[in-house]
Amino acid sequence: MDSYLIGLIGSGIGPSFSPSLHEREAVHHGLSYVYKLLDTDRLGDDVGGLVRTARRFGYDGLNITHPCKQAVIPHLDALSPDAATLGAVNTVVFEGERAIGHNTDWTGFKGSFTRGLPDAPVRQIVQLGAGGAGAAVAHALLTLGAERITLVDADPARAVRLAAELTGRFGAGRACPAAEDDLPELLAAADGLVHATPTGMAHHPGLPLPAELLRPAMWVADIVYRPVATELLKQARDLGCRTLDGTGMVVFQAVDAFRLFTGRAPDVERMFTHLTDLVTD
Repeated sequence: MDSYLIGLIGSGIGPSFSPSLHEREAVHHGLSYVYKLLDTDRLGDDVGGLVRTARRFGYDGLNITHPCKQAVIPHLDALSPDAATLGAVNTVVFEGERAIGHNTDWTGFKGSFTRGLPDAPVRQIVQLGAGGAGAAVAHALLTLGAERITLVDADPARAVRLAAELTGRFGAGRACPAAEDDLPELLAAADGLVHATPTGMAHHPGLPLPAELLRPAMWVADIVYRPVATELLKQARDLGCRTLDGTGMVVFQAVDAFRLFTGRAPDVERMFTHLTDLVTD
């Protein structure tokens, strides 16, 4: 029986569904598959130290989550083209002595959006968050044909950098930075809002923006998935907005990561069933 030892590095990751999601799918492939949480808060080590420890103890791969998707890059030996383009890594595969960084977040969001909001208008989109996950989400939306994404981040310089990178890849005018003070005007004309910050997670409760800025005619997508029904999505649904929760992105990025770790093709619908079972347990 083939065996795999996989880990997840991040902060406050105790509620993560990833271990069970991967391990349940592995059973259907006849694999011995152990998935461990490597929480930087609990272990008191940074992402570089944990990558070195995982390499030393024979891990086959790692998933990387907030706030380590960009910080992990200097500790890797090489990046896939997607990870290099996005400047963010959420999956690391150990190949012999080499640690190779990949990004399955962007394909994860792309799959989730296509499945969950297949006919949603994407002319004008406002995105909150321009970090590692935000870079992947914006890339996915522009790949799907979004005409313009306006990026708002608590660190304005980060939004400026990401907008410049995106326009370099997709063309002038496709992405631009904006300040938080501009949100009322921006959202009054937006087709949709994407939330790509930690706000709303179990360890970061709350709303990422004033609820009164939401409009029934807009769609709202949140990449946070624990809890599935974030405060943002609750408010949006109460208004009548179409919504997309973070579970689809979790499943699709896990599908791609599982394939990278094992060389096996997981069953997408079965993994959605796994996640539904986990959410309702």
